[in-house]
Amino acid sequence: MTLTAYTNARLLDLDAERLGRITTVVVKGDRIDSIGHPAPESAKVVDLGGRTLMPGLIDSHFHVVAHSLDLWGNVTAPDSLAALRAAKIMEELLDRGFTTVRDLGGADLGLVRAVEDGLVDGPDLVICGKGLSMTGGHTDLRARTDIRPDAMGWRLANMGVLVDGVDNIRFTCRKMLKEGAKFIKVMANGGVSSPNDPIDSIQYSRDEILAMVEEAENANTYVSAHVYHDKAIRRCVELGVKSLEHCNLITAETAKMAAEAGCFAVPTLVAYEGLKLEGAALGLGASEQAKIDIVRDKGLESLAIMRDAGLPMAFGTDLLGKLRKYGGMEFDILAKVLSPAEILRSVTQIGAMACMRDGEIGVIAEGARADFIVVDGDPFADVTLLGRPEETLRMVVKSGRVARNFMKAA
Repeated sequence: MTLTAYTNARLLDLDAERLGRITTVVVKGDRIDSIGHPAPESAKVVDLGGRTLMPGLIDSHFHVVAHSLDLWGNVTAPDSLAALRAAKIMEELLDRGFTTVRDLGGADLGLVRAVEDGLVDGPDLVICGKGLSMTGGHTDLRARTDIRPDAMGWRLANMGVLVDGVDNIRFTCRKMLKEGAKFIKVMANGGVSSPNDPIDSIQYSRDEILAMVEEAENANTYVSAHVYHDKAIRRCVELGVKSLEHCNLITAETAKMAAEAGCFAVPTLVAYEGLKLEGAALGLGASEQAKIDIVRDKGLESLAIMRDAGLPMAFGTDLLGKLRKYGGMEFDILAKVLSPAEILRSVTQIGAMACMRDGEIGVIAEGARADFIVVDGDPFADVTLLGRPEETLRMVVKSGRVARNFMKAA
């Protein structure tokens, strides 16, 4: 089995909140074999010249099937075309240093397998299948005058499926778990990109969400909820939901309650910046545009509230279509409130927890997967450098393989 020694590397010390001393990381196959020991004689040596070696980045809220902001256009594309588009998006993510992505609606087992089988050179996917939406809820893309039944639910590029009633919900959860979903996603609140549901609308009955939670717990996993409004967040926490997406309008009391219940949050503030900048030009409707400022204006405040409550936050972007180019801006936005160490934990350790792969990814440790990146600069001094990969990213190693090499020849 091939041995590779990465010498003259500096690792993140998240406890001390600084870079550690120069060291050597030895990779054997797809695992980190040793740290801090001399390079074996048989190893290939890669001299990193004092650069930072850190865990591969984890985006905990993404939609790889969202090729365009035209959601109907995405859905009506043939599944084969949607898959090829998703493959390109996934390769772009790896270009930016993301070695794992938690998909919050759309991706299927085929895309997971395509990465595992080496057909797509992208990050590992942790999928939920389709997000569950009630009729008239978030991901019900039909206009109010459209009385046709939903016929698009299981198309690959659709991010959600319309399901009403406890029995139908149980069947759908079981179907998705059987087909490779690692967790369940519920649209429990109004959304920006859907035409008929105000931001403060509460979606699904308590019994329906409880059914989702029970089915997830029976499969040893959890439910993730799309939520903005404090009332919707509190309700989900009370019903046993563990992953709280967005949370822009959360209050301190609810954040404390969520932390005590063992929840985690995934703020996605750059999504609203991107929509504000280009949403109208890219086809976002007037009703959707009117909702952007409601959630955008409270975003930074929500970060401070959740941090002070001790609610863990994973890094997420939730950018659709051409807005993906703004992904690096999330680091800049988070840095207005959070410390570099808090942001680094969110994009590594907490992301690994969200993916249920603690100790496997998101860390540089003996026995962990050899998923890491090499960057110029000190992320503790300037964490926003991670959002400028074209300037700072020098190498991406995934499962022990050098997937991207931007090192300049000596």
